Amino acid sequence: MKILSAQLSEILERIAVHEPTLEEIARLLAQAAIGEGSIFIAAFGEMKAVAAAALESSEPLPSASEWKPNSILTSADRVFILAKKDEGDELAGRLSDAAIPFAMISAESHSTDLPEVFLSLSIDEGISAGGRTVIPHALAALYAYYNIKLMMDEMLDEENY
Repeated sequence: MKILSAQLSEILERIAVHEPTLEEIARLLAQAAIGEGSIFIAAFGEMKAVAAAALESSEPLPSASEWKPNSILTSADRVFILAKKDEGDELAGRLSDAAIPFAMISAESHSTDLPEVFLSLSIDEGISAGGRTVIPHALAALYAYYNIKLMMDEMLDEENY
């Protein structure tokens, strides 16, 4: 357990270094809440853990809705794509073509210039603990999400005063 905790701490510390990018994502998403739009969460695979937290927790993300292929988007809306690697690239291309602002997080190393804000968590290798390997993509994404949510909540509180 100590080895797992130490390695998880290292991953979370690497994500914390990207605080300015997390803040940019929060700012982009907050635009929808301020502008009476919706934040569509498009999560793929195990990254759906973030969608569950954003939509169904006791303190859900303001103005959040689950993205579906038939979702109708307006210029006031924002999309938050969460993917293990490149699962969100097709949607990213369509959003870019439609000039809909969006942010994207990938768990593994990946790069794209389509989103307004992009963060790769670069978790390409698992954590070894007790002879087993664990790849904490969802845990890392939740950590990034909760940082974004806290920043966004602060921005929205400032906007209301």
